[in-house]
Amino acid sequence: MARSLSKLLCKGISFSGSAARCAIIAPGSFYINGMRYSATVPNEPDAHDDFKPTNKLENSGLTLKDLVEQDVKDNRVMLYMKGVPDLPQCGFSSLAVRVLKQYNVPLGARNILEDPELKSAVKAFSHWPTFPQIFIKGEFIGGSDIILNMHQTGELKEKLQDISANQEKSE
Repeated sequence: MARSLSKLLCKGISFSGSAARCAIIAPGSFYINGMRYSATVPNEPDAHDDFKPTNKLENSGLTLKDLVEQDVKDNRVMLYMKGVPDLPQCGFSSLAVRVLKQYNVPLGARNILEDPELKSAVKAFSHWPTFPQIFIKGEFIGGSDIILNMHQTGELKEKLQDISANQEKSE
C-alpha cells in the first residue's frame, strides 16, 4: 500500500525541466531531486513523546462515533473536510468552504486528514464514501457538488436562512 502510494506521488509530481528524478527507497519513502519525502508517520521508539502520534480520545471515554454524533448535534453547519476552512487541502473542500462562507453562517469543521480512524467513522456515520461531507441542522446533505447545486438553485439559502437569522440576533 505505502509503496503504491509512493509510486503515485512520484508520478503525480510534475517539474519544469527534464532533470527531475524520483526514486522509491523504502515503503512510504521516496526521493525527488535529492530530497527525501515520507508518506508514513514515524513511530520511532527513541522519539520524544511530544512528537509521537497520539489518540486524543483514548482516555476521554468517547468513541469516534460519539464524537461525530456530538459534532453534528452541536454544530448547525458541520463540515468534515481535508484541511481546515482557512486552509483547505483539496479543491472540493475549498469549494464547499467558499460556498458556505457566502451565507455567513457559523461553521464547525474537522480535518479528516489528521486521523484516518475519524475519516472511517464519518464514512460509517453518513454512509457516504467521499469528502467533504456537510451536515446542516443534523442532516447529512452531501459533498461540495451537492452544496454547489443547492446554492445555484436557491435551496441552500432556504436551508441556511434561520441559521443566518439566529446568528444576526445573537450579535
